[in-house]
Amino acid sequence: MKKIRLGIFFGGRSSEHEISIRSAKSIIKGLDKTKYDIVLVGVDKSGRFYFGEKAISLNMPQASQMLEDLRKNTSTELASVSAGLPERVDENISGAIDVVFPVFHGPFGEDGTIQGLLQSFNVPYVGAGILGSAIGMDKDVTKRLLRDAGIPSARHLTFYHHESDSIKYDEVTSTLGDIVFVKPANLGSSVGISKVKSKNDFEEAVKTAFLYDNKIIVEEFIKGREIECSVLGNEYPEASIPGEIIIRHDFYSYSAKYLDDNGADLKIPADLPIEISDKIRKMAVRVFKILACDGMARIDFFVKDNFEIFLNEINTIPGFTEEVSMYPKLWEASGIPYEELLDRLINLAISRTKRNNELLH
Repeated sequence: MKKIRLGIFFGGRSSEHEISIRSAKSIIKGLDKTKYDIVLVGVDKSGRFYFGEKAISLNMPQASQMLEDLRKNTSTELASVSAGLPERVDENISGAIDVVFPVFHGPFGEDGTIQGLLQSFNVPYVGAGILGSAIGMDKDVTKRLLRDAGIPSARHLTFYHHESDSIKYDEVTSTLGDIVFVKPANLGSSVGISKVKSKNDFEEAVKTAFLYDNKIIVEEFIKGREIECSVLGNEYPEASIPGEIIIRHDFYSYSAKYLDDNGADLKIPADLPIEISDKIRKMAVRVFKILACDGMARIDFFVKDNFEIFLNEINTIPGFTEEVSMYPKLWEASGIPYEELLDRLINLAISRTKRNNELLH
């Protein structure tokens, strides 16, 4: 059987650049090399694409060793291409790659931008399409759609950068409570997020969030267990068993996720009554459909002591490290090992493009 030529797109312009490299490294290691010829396409923080035959590293010193490790696991080395999009995209990208696995996290990759580029060239790609990616990236839009669909989530207020001088702590807390989270509306991996308990902390948190986005949300604090569920599929998605994040920090911050080896424990499966576990799985699939997702997503919930369930957020390109990332670990515990999971995701991408190509345009 002819090998599938698989493009792994990683890096990117967002502050989650290094996490993307970690995920890409794990994916490349987990792929069956008898099925796939792997083409690396790295994107540095200025948006430049790199691919081809000359070995290079992205313009990030701390990423160099990771990139070298990536290169050793592939038959194709990275090479520099001019700033911006690669020249002769039809030959170097569309003509050479059968399907793309975008491993970007955050803006400029998880938000529909790279999905739109690939769709323009009719290249199959893993994960949500343009609409699902854009919705899933924007916490404010996500919450509005879920609210209209009757899915419970934390109450929130939305503010834009030009309104920053008029955001009043007393008005916010009178609506949302004394403890709130301040978050960039379009970002992941807990970057730019602050848990706020005082006016001084609030003002600093707002400034921090606006460093990452022109739109922020302020969200009520929900005291509950952090439960996550993985979803897989296109027209007929299915949900994994739920797992729990047991946090050793004040909240599940970037540091707790990636910098502190003891920042959090993963408990799979989560210790929940079977009826609550089933309810979470059904809600995860429903959220996946409401938000126009395809391929994969990780859906995160809060579960209160009385087992009331609230949607926290959705990640349409979740972390993919085999060692610590919840998305693949939940599927492994549900009976789908890492290598098979990658195969399924790639096949879902190909089948979606085939289905779309049968439409009249």
